[in-house]
Amino acid sequence: MLEYFLIYILILSAVTAAVTFFDKKASVKFPRHRVSEAMLFLLALIGGAVAELAVMKKIRHKTKHKRFMVGLPLIIFLHFVLLILFVTHYF
Repeated sequence: MLEYFLIYILILSAVTAAVTFFDKKASVKFPRHRVSEAMLFLLALIGGAVAELAVMKKIRHKTKHKRFMVGLPLIIFLHFVLLILFVTHYF
């Protein structure tokens, strides 16, 4: 089961990083085809928060938006708490 979870996180992280990078490029070249903030947060909530925060900081995308610079670390913290609860309950 752990192997499937790690594969899920790796794939989701790659997808989230690609979508975040696309949104950065679209903001300059294709402003009408941007990725919604709701979609970026959804990707973060379902497991891509670490990748999204890392990519955003690396390419300086949405780093001035407090909802992302506060929200993503909170989502990461929530994931960490849920992971601890899961591990202590099942292992």
